[in-house]
Amino acid sequence: MSFDATYFVELQEIEDHHFWFRARNRLIQAVVGRFAPPPEARGLALEIGCGTGNVLRVLERVYSPGRVVGLDLWPEALHHARRRTSSALVCGDVNRLPLRAGFGLVGAFDVIEHVPDDEGLLRHLWRCLVPGGLVCLTVPAGPSLWSYFDDEARHCRRYREADLHAVLERCRFEVVHSTHFMATLLPLVWLHRRAPAAPVPAGAERPRDRVQRELRLGRLLNRALEAVLAPELALLTRGGSLPFGTSLIAVARKPGD
Repeated sequence: MSFDATYFVELQEIEDHHFWFRARNRLIQAVVGRFAPPPEARGLALEIGCGTGNVLRVLERVYSPGRVVGLDLWPEALHHARRRTSSALVCGDVNRLPLRAGFGLVGAFDVIEHVPDDEGLLRHLWRCLVPGGLVCLTVPAGPSLWSYFDDEARHCRRYREADLHAVLERCRFEVVHSTHFMATLLPLVWLHRRAPAAPVPAGAERPRDRVQRELRLGRLLNRALEAVLAPELALLTRGGSLPFGTSLIAVARKPGD
């Protein structure tokens, strides 16, 4: 899996306040809460690529009284996660761990786009699930939005909704829900990331600097963007869907016996 581990310090500092992470967490909480089994039937849940524990905290709340396990390849990430969550944490590569079927829910939030063989990873997650178990994914949407941000984030791809459905179905999952999100921001993101870059002198702003500038928004701009997203988020958390956006969320089920 490809990722620049030096970003973990920065992510841990901004995730609690940045509008994008806050909105995604609210949507994940609503979607998992809607499709998870009833509380008395909840066993183990697994988040792969749990990073600094930002989403693990959400899963702990919404999947209670089930137990949540976080897995990440990078010990630097788990160092931060340990401060934020009481979940069990495992350092390792999901493709190389002897994980057996036993999880009722597996989450991969902005993870599979970093993996060259996303289909192979999803097949492994299918084997980790009990019959009837769920996988919940978020991924970046829209190949036409590819930019310096994806290069710096070490993405392998951005997804069309139909392509995400297709890879899940090839892995024997049944898609039960999917929608785009961050639709309100689509024009702004397209203009910002697709506009031709102006020539810059040597030593001027690098792609990494541009990414860090996007992550470190001013307080007023951050609040304004959060307010702009509020109507969209209200629709999606009530079970609605959108046909376009900069990200996708999907829930798929492993068929029961």
